[in-house]
Amino acid sequence: HVIFLNQLQKDLEEVKELLAKATRKRLRDVLMTEKHKLELEIKNQPPPKPKDAAEEEKSSLGGYTVKINNYGWDQSDKFIKIYISLNGVQKLPAEDVQVNFTERSFDLLVKNLNGKNYTMTFNNLLKPIAVEGSSRKIKTDTVLVMCRKKREEKWECLTQVEKESKEKEKAAYDTSDPSEGLMNLLKKMYAEGDDEMKRTINKAWVESREKQSKGDIPMDI
Repeated sequence: HVIFLNQLQKDLEEVKELLAKATRKRLRDVLMTEKHKLELEIKNQPPPKPKDAAEEEKSSLGGYTVKINNYGWDQSDKFIKIYISLNGVQKLPAEDVQVNFTERSFDLLVKNLNGKNYTMTFNNLLKPIAVEGSSRKIKTDTVLVMCRKKREEKWECLTQVEKESKEKEKAAYDTSDPSEGLMNLLKKMYAEGDDEMKRTINKAWVESREKQSKGDIPMDI
């Protein structure tokens, strides 16, 4: 449909260009007739349909949609279990709690819970899951998403992104030079700390510099 509409619009543009160049009345009349026909056809085109069923689902949702950020997780040999707390979720019809799985992701949609819709998406799961073995369970005030592991092995975290950020953090403190590792740790504490923490670190920094200049301590902290 979209391609057909684009073609019509391109045809109309070309007719307009030809009109601008045409000098013979008969040719201009033919082009004007064609221009009106194309404009009418474009006007009568039905509006574009939503991209896919999921888009349609979301656009038809009434009320306010909330993204879920809080969850807990656990694992067994066969499953990764994600626990999402939602008050009163057990009162909803089962079809209003939907989970779509792919090999490396899942997304949850809870419709019309206390006048709101709730969504949660997990992309880039650490390892592949078996879509056909994955499911969701509705418990009191909780949705449990069960991702069936393709291989029975321990996951150190849930997503690839988490793994990468953990590795970066580990690399920052696993240095051969202990004072460098300490420096990185202090910088992190300083960056993430409140005013009180920053004052404490500044004070310690100044004192260590003073001691070093007096020759009390040899190590550069």
